[in-house]
Amino acid sequence: MNKRIKGSRLFLTGLLTALVAVICAFYTGTDTSKATAPNILVILTDDQGYHDVSYYGTKDLRTPNIDQLTREGMRFDNFYANSTVCSPTRAALLSGRYQDYVGVPGVIRTYPQDSWGYLDPKAKLLPAMLKKAGYHTAIIGKWHLGLESPNLPNDHGFDYFHGWLGDMMDDYLTHRRHDINYMRKDRQTIDPQGHATDLFTQWSVDYVRKQAKDSRPFFLYLAYNAPHFPVKPPKEWLDKVKQREPSLPEKRAELVAFIEHMDDGIGQVIKALKESGQYDNTIIIFTSDNGGHLPSLANNGPTRDGKQSMYEGGLRVPTSIVWPGKVKAGTVSDQVNLSMDIYPTLLEIAGVKSTHPIQGRSFQKTLLGEKMNEAERPLYFTRREGGTDYAGQCSYALRLGDWKLLKNKPFQPMELYNLKDDPMETRNVIKEHPEIYKKLNSLLMLHIQNAGRVPWQKPAST
Repeated sequence: MNKRIKGSRLFLTGLLTALVAVICAFYTGTDTSKATAPNILVILTDDQGYHDVSYYGTKDLRTPNIDQLTREGMRFDNFYANSTVCSPTRAALLSGRYQDYVGVPGVIRTYPQDSWGYLDPKAKLLPAMLKKAGYHTAIIGKWHLGLESPNLPNDHGFDYFHGWLGDMMDDYLTHRRHDINYMRKDRQTIDPQGHATDLFTQWSVDYVRKQAKDSRPFFLYLAYNAPHFPVKPPKEWLDKVKQREPSLPEKRAELVAFIEHMDDGIGQVIKALKESGQYDNTIIIFTSDNGGHLPSLANNGPTRDGKQSMYEGGLRVPTSIVWPGKVKAGTVSDQVNLSMDIYPTLLEIAGVKSTHPIQGRSFQKTLLGEKMNEAERPLYFTRREGGTDYAGQCSYALRLGDWKLLKNKPFQPMELYNLKDDPMETRNVIKEHPEIYKKLNSLLMLHIQNAGRVPWQKPAST
């Protein structure tokens, strides 16, 4: 009898606990199931050099908050942007597809005569897919995938947009491009005061705190304009760097201060996650959209060239991923991944199946410390551009295993490198390996044909 009474008491206690949780959830607006669906924070920086982070031992720069992500998560040393410039990489990251397969082979700009992409309005972007799993979706910062409907953030699955529609800012304080104000809150034009980096940081902090009271998991895509030129850090940050590093050239000191200012903003967003109790249930992805801008004295580490180039310095980007309790802290991966691989990885984590073709592949197993059965896959990089060097044509690169075929500019010859033997791409071996060239070139031609079926200009009005 005593055992029966004891069992009944335990049952009633458990039932009461469950009822209290349900009642609390009803009145507080929280959902106890939220813990099973991680929040997602993707931080995309603009033109940050491969080694413009202090976790690689860069001596003149300090990025303690970005460094902390590598200590608390996994660092990727062979992570590639999908392109050497802004719009194409963003299109690939958000679609899980090669950028020219969704109509963005080049940079989308204000004036049609110098705009080299038009995002397919039917493209199924990451926020729209995550909404299927109950996510609230937000973009804060730079969009750069269209200036009007049907290609605005709210047209493509973002519940909330607070940021910049266009490409670069002519000034980080006045927020204009060609004297046009591209600052928006959803579809409303706004004219906020302050440095753009500070604005994007504060808006993200506010969003994180607000979402702590929401029952839904969130997807926040925080896309800073920094450190894209014009390099304009706040004066107090530049003064601090000059005092600490008096021998730095002026341009380098400005870029270092610009990145350190942004790193501080990233730290504020992470702090908000921790203070609101959401950090332990948030996966954080940090990466850049292409290599560093050499005229700004970016540091691309032991790679050749920088932004706009198909050599490694234009494509390799600093990347780290944190997922508390899932990704082992302080781990390093040499796996080769692309921006577009983030899409299927996050869908798998969220439990969403893609029902349409994508070229990205999930690396969730790598994050969880499991071995992936990886078939060798060709990786394509494209950029279409205007001007005399491009004349509306494309530059290309293709990596297959250790081999890399590239055409750095449309009117330059093909080059072939073995990245294992020659990571700095100093010895063009295309004449020594005609069979490799033929194989890679055939793959590239097939990619060009497939991409050629996708319009990349706005349809003519009838």
